[in-house]
Amino acid sequence: MSMRDGIFTTVAVALSGVALAGLLGTDAYSKAAGAEARGLKALSMQVETQLVLDCAACPDAQAGRLAAAPQGGRQ
Repeated sequence: MSMRDGIFTTVAVALSGVALAGLLGTDAYSKAAGAEARGLKALSMQVETQLVLDCAACPDAQAGRLAAAPQGGRQ
C-alpha cells in the first residue's frame, strides 16, 4: 500500500463519518426510524394475534402463546 492510498483511505473514512453524522442529525432520519418501529410493532402484533387465534383450536389451548412455538432448541 503506498502513502497515497493511505491518505486517500483516511480522507474517505473521515468524509463518510461526517456524512453519517449529518444524516443521523436530520429530522428525516428520526421520522423514518419512527415509522419503521411503528411498522414493526404492527407486524409483530398481527403475527402474535394470528398465532393466538390458530392456537385456540389446538388441544393444548390452555398453554397460551407458547403452544405455537417450534419444538427446537435447548431441552
